[in-house]
Amino acid sequence: MVHVIDLKFKGYEKAIAAFLIPTDAGLVLIETGPYSTFPNLTAGIEAAGYSADDVKHVLLTHIHLDHAGAAWAFAERNATIHVHPFGARHMADPSRLMDSARRIYKDEMDSLWGDMRAIPENRLRTAEDGYSLSVGGKNFTALYTPGHAVHHNAWKVDDVIFTGDVAGVKIANGMIVPPCPPPDINIEDWEASIDLLRNQNASRFFLTHFGEVTDVDVHLDTLKSILWDWANWMKPHWESGADPKELTPKFQDYTKQQLIDFGVAAEDLARYEAANPSWMSVAGLLRYWRKKAERLDA
Repeated sequence: MVHVIDLKFKGYEKAIAAFLIPTDAGLVLIETGPYSTFPNLTAGIEAAGYSADDVKHVLLTHIHLDHAGAAWAFAERNATIHVHPFGARHMADPSRLMDSARRIYKDEMDSLWGDMRAIPENRLRTAEDGYSLSVGGKNFTALYTPGHAVHHNAWKVDDVIFTGDVAGVKIANGMIVPPCPPPDINIEDWEASIDLLRNQNASRFFLTHFGEVTDVDVHLDTLKSILWDWANWMKPHWESGADPKELTPKFQDYTKQQLIDFGVAAEDLARYEAANPSWMSVAGLLRYWRKKAERLDA
């Protein structure tokens, strides 16, 4: 059984999820969300009939604050935190991660994300591609899935995959959109990760933003199409040297209109923006085209 816990980020339903899996040897939690939503997470665990102290293992898809910000609170309760090696050092010392986020979010930092504290190294396990964890008769396997982030794993249990951000964002029955924040966006790597997910023969995905997907092949096809749509929209703006400050509202209007044209309800537009701030994708996609040009010139 998978308990989908709505963290009610910024007061919105179905923006960020965490996933609770009971086993005979205690609870496994996939994703924690930010520490700002920790009360909602613990309430969700209690509503499922358990306590936060019952969580024995936390599996992170990656270290972005909306996915991993509260991991330290479970480490303090003696849970073991499993994360890709490229992200583990930031869990052991989150100072650079938090400083970078604070430069972006400024006065909103605390209300959005809350605290993030260092996790002792004896509570961390590095999960490379193929890493396997057996807990109470359930096997959890890490699938290295870069593209959104170089430290990104999806987690497979039986024929179910918890996809983090690599399978995109889909609120309710709305449009699938790819979160493209800096600094790691790489479209070719993301395509390879999409193909990897497709080859797993999964029956279901669980998206951190948000919830269960059963039409996995259609979902992945659509994600790849929109990913390239956004990247190709950005390319001529990068080539012309557009000012990101002037470009951002144009991209926001473009992506908002896509959601509206798809039929996303007005009340859901804010939930999409909470789950995947469109302004973040401007810097990420501009950086992608710049880095690609540098690789071609090298």
